[in-house]
Amino acid sequence: MSAYTVKQFSDLARVSVRTLHHYDEIGLLKPAYVGDNGYRYFQRPQWLRLQQILLYREMGLSLEDIGAVLDRRDFDVAAALKAHRARLEAELERFKGLIGVIDATLQGLAHDELSPDALYGWPSAERQAEYEAWLIERYGADMQAPIDASRQHTGALGEAGQAAVMAQLQSLESDLVDAFRHGLRPQSPLLDPLVQAHNQWVARMWNRPCPPPAYAGLADMYLSHPDFVARYEALSPGFADFLTAAMKAWVARQG
Repeated sequence: MSAYTVKQFSDLARVSVRTLHHYDEIGLLKPAYVGDNGYRYFQRPQWLRLQQILLYREMGLSLEDIGAVLDRRDFDVAAALKAHRARLEAELERFKGLIGVIDATLQGLAHDELSPDALYGWPSAERQAEYEAWLIERYGADMQAPIDASRQHTGALGEAGQAAVMAQLQSLESDLVDAFRHGLRPQSPLLDPLVQAHNQWVARMWNRPCPPPAYAGLADMYLSHPDFVARYEALSPGFADFLTAAMKAWVARQG
């Protein structure tokens, strides 16, 4: 198995020799072995461990917290890499949303056609809190329990799980937008598989069933909140009305 000295490893990993010495001193990254010449040598397990250290540093974790994660008996490199990838994909989608808002604003400025609804269409923790407060104000204190349950369920999914369910939603919405752009009427039964999948996605996020009356109420809520309207109109102009009509048409067919 190939082995690298501290200097060789620092050059390959693009970190300083001092950093590697520090990681060794605090027990975060020990060399594979020390040669008779006194040199420290690093092999494949250390290559992978350093990558994890650097990735978790990118996430803002402290060295102490990183050590605690990597030293868990159930830590798995492949699973950690998949979680990192899912987190980055979620971040990528968030940045794409920000870029889309910026591009739309630049286009509006160029043509003197700015719309306030199009200026603020990206998700954030602050917006989520405001949205939850709006739900409670509009629909009453009974909304607090399902909001708390949904928040708890979403948190339990972890970063990888949250990224996976959001990717599923994006795929569903993309298929629905394609149907809309191809001229399918929202009342068409051909949409049933897609709308039913969307209903099931909502139920998963709520962590409880989403019966037809609740789903119809959700459609009304989508049209009542400007953030939802702006989000769906950003996918395709007219899509907000199409989606909510399709949801209600599906509900009507459930008998």
